[in-house]
Amino acid sequence: MVIAGRERGKTGNILSVNTEKGVVTVERLNMIKRHTKPTQKNRQGGVIDREGPLAISNVMLYSESVQKPSRVGIRVLDGGRKVRFFKKSEDEILDEK
Repeated sequence: MVIAGRERGKTGNILSVNTEKGVVTVERLNMIKRHTKPTQKNRQGGVIDREGPLAISNVMLYSESVQKPSRVGIRVLDGGRKVRFFKKSEDEILDEK
């Protein structure tokens, strides 16, 4: 969920994360127009709509159980495995890789 800026309050799936630049790309949010020249791949060229980057500090993970964005904590289980969890709902986050 986006917590600041022009897209505040909207949610979407994360497409990419760039930790060096501190930005994320969220599906169908922060749309920008990209003017492209004709190339071998794209013979037409023209104006293309695509997602622009958002600062990592402006997004939070969205907890479905409480229907709100939530901070994330790290918990160590008995077997020594670390898991992330939502601070508001105490639910574990299932990491998809």
